[in-house]
Amino acid sequence: MSVQFGKCNFDGRPVDPEDLDRVGTLLAPYGPDGERRLCKQNFGVLYRAFHTTEESWRELQPCEFACEVVLTWDGRLDNRGDLLSLLAGKLAATATDVEIAAAAFERWGTNSFAKLIGDWALSVWDARSQTLILAKDFIGARHLFYSRERDEVTWCTILDPLVLLSNRHFELDKEYLAGWLAFFPSPCLTPYVGIASVPPSSFVQIARDQKVVREYWSFDSARSIVYRDDREYEEHFRSVFSDSVHRRLRSDRTVIAELSGGVDSSSIVCIADHIVDRGFVQASKIATLSYYDVSEPNWNELPYVAVVEQRRGVTGCHIDVSQRTYTPQSAERPFPVLPGSASYCDEPERRFADCLAEQGHRVLLSGLGGDEVMGGVPTPIPELQDFLVNFRFRALAHQLKAWALVQRRPWLFLLRETLREFLPPNWRCIGSDRTSVYWLCPNFEQKYRMALSGYEPRMKFLGPRPCFQQNLTTVDALRRHVAVTAPSSNPPHEKRYPYLDRDLLEFVFAVPRDQLIRPGRRRSLQRRALHGIVPPEILERKRKAYVTHGPTAAVAAHCRELTAGGMIAASLGILDPHLFADALDQARKGKEVPVVSLLRTLTIESWLRAVVTSGQSQCNGQPQWADLSRVTT
Repeated sequence: MSVQFGKCNFDGRPVDPEDLDRVGTLLAPYGPDGERRLCKQNFGVLYRAFHTTEESWRELQPCEFACEVVLTWDGRLDNRGDLLSLLAGKLAATATDVEIAAAAFERWGTNSFAKLIGDWALSVWDARSQTLILAKDFIGARHLFYSRERDEVTWCTILDPLVLLSNRHFELDKEYLAGWLAFFPSPCLTPYVGIASVPPSSFVQIARDQKVVREYWSFDSARSIVYRDDREYEEHFRSVFSDSVHRRLRSDRTVIAELSGGVDSSSIVCIADHIVDRGFVQASKIATLSYYDVSEPNWNELPYVAVVEQRRGVTGCHIDVSQRTYTPQSAERPFPVLPGSASYCDEPERRFADCLAEQGHRVLLSGLGGDEVMGGVPTPIPELQDFLVNFRFRALAHQLKAWALVQRRPWLFLLRETLREFLPPNWRCIGSDRTSVYWLCPNFEQKYRMALSGYEPRMKFLGPRPCFQQNLTTVDALRRHVAVTAPSSNPPHEKRYPYLDRDLLEFVFAVPRDQLIRPGRRRSLQRRALHGIVPPEILERKRKAYVTHGPTAAVAAHCRELTAGGMIAASLGILDPHLFADALDQARKGKEVPVVSLLRTLTIESWLRAVVTSGQSQCNGQPQWADLSRVTT
């Protein structure tokens, strides 16, 4: 998780080295392994290293090649061997990832980006054509932000310098806030108008008179994998899933993995042990990190965590989150440039930091995406839609009956849900039982309806099969989730997501839907394939319970301080204060309300107050970087 910052002036003005000095101070906590910079005429770039692999310690960045071309890289290449073969012996087997990326760009230009499999973000400055290219991986696991003002472009893998060191006022982007209130904002947005994020699976090409955003890779809707029996699917899944975990074990020190006791995280840990035991990586067993909450009667995951720990003979770090406390923003605390990125600093957070720091862990494996892509959500709708568009009415009737019996709902209800996704978005809400965020202002809700609905597209009857369309929607949702995960500097660490591996997702999207999920059998393929590797108590457990008491208690404990004196979100036309007060009252009484949306609204309000606090704390002639009087409408 190395960091970079760059600046170029298309009008020919030289870059001031002092600008890089100021940025270096902000980026130092994220890149503690040294700094290198390059400042030539109208271009300057600063790189701070955070090494997580053996090869990364030999990197020299920024990387100059091909006569006045500079590439700066933050990432991990998972297909090093394949690329070295394609480059026909141009590089040694010990070449660093940045050297491979530079050689690939030198040979194929922007077409090289589709060949780079892994988590990465890069910038390329070509002094000959005065062109800047910014790109990142297909899922957006690495961040890359950029801002253009007249003839000046700045970019950074951390948002802070583009906001805190700017000499201009920023408007807050209401579409971003709308997305945050519901299903997370679009990954190309930031909270600030004028600062954008490079979209996943895309590159941005900027010259003096133009800016072009292009997608360089997408999933192939025509790809299909059909085998004769279940065993072949299971063998193929074990192979691609093991490869995904193996790639993310590439580290120069022990890797730590989240272990929640669910199927997703347990599968990662058990497969990692399987890889280590077979000698495929030179490492000891990975460490584990588990959270628990003794105050939640329906969320006692420690018995399942103990099952995995007993199987592997290693006890991990356990952190009790029941005593989590939220600290209000004050002028003395650093301003969080993203909502929710620094809302608290409490005992669980300190335990987490101590766990990583004491053992020197720099890589954390996360189970994010497992539920969404492996059939953890028990819905037959995409499969039923496939039968419908292919006019396989007998198969449709059979599956409607089977799922109706399992879900104990009328088959007509399932058929209605199957047809609903083909309707225009405005029609879907008619008769829907989805809970709405009812405290928003009507004008705000109407204008940002797409963001509030998670940019959910209309299912197309013609074109790619509905299952594939749903998979793309799932990937887009995961990209938004990853985009709002702010990098940490306390201590710095790199998150890796085995379930978001490109090869794994291509396989999952190409197999028949009934391999992933069957009536009464979630995660069917995963459970079958990992039998004998993951303990049966984990594979056969019921769906993991979700916390219900904690969020409600948090609302009750902190709503008064965030609503006292009037809400900023109400003054900006985002919410109706009376309806929101009613929702808070219902939550305090233990009645059913959309608690997640309620908490997100409070998070946005807390962040808006931090904006005001930060603006009021500016003094000594320093510019106020955000101006709430100029919010976009």
